Parts: sequence; C-alpha cells; structure tokens
Amino acid sequence: MILCSDAHEARAIGVDWLRRYLALPNYAANLMRLGFEPEELERVSDRLFDALIAWGDEEAIGKRVDEHRTAGADHVCLQVLTARSDTFPREQWRRLASALCWPRRTPTAPRAPL
Repeated sequence: MILCSDAHEARAIGVDWLRRYLALPNYAANLMRLGFEPEELERVSDRLFDALIAWGDEEAIGKRVDEHRTAGADHVCLQVLTARSDTFPREQWRRLASALCWPRRTPTAPRAPL
C-alpha cells in the first residue's frame, strides 16, 4: 500500500515494485486467470495497479482494508511502499496505526479489540 493522495505519485512509487512480481510466471499466470490481459501486465495498466495496490490517504486505505474484511478476510497484511526503499516507513506505519487501530468498526465487519 502507498500512503499518498496523488495517483501519479502512487504509480511512480509502485509500478517498478509491481513489475518485479509481474515478471514471475506464477504471479502473471494467476493474474491472467483472474481476468487480466497479458498487455495489462506488460504495461501495468491502471486497472491492474488499482486492483493490486491500495493507495490514498488513511481513509482510502481503511476502506480497502474494510473491503477485504467484508469479503471474509480475518487477516489483512499491509506492506508499505515508499519512494525511499532504503528506510523503514515509520511515519506511514504510525499514520496507519492511528487510522486503523481497533476498536474501529464497519457496519458489516465488527472488530474485537486486541
């Protein structure tokens, strides 16, 4: 996930990271089974990017997490991507912790406190 509100910035951060996975045959084959076209994988289409990488502000990321929980996930793992891969994303972790920490609730996926 990328914590930023600009689509161009999110793609600048995420496309190269995503290309490493798309180059692996098992990932590419799975995505094509899910309905993506080979051309979408080659150029990292907006549709593919938005399906695989949650990006936006804390509220947008929270909505994506909630979509997974509503679909039945009881665990959602977030990998924070930033423009600097040589540092830990501590600021982003803190912002997400504040936005996503329990007892945050959604109408369809109540959560118990830790």
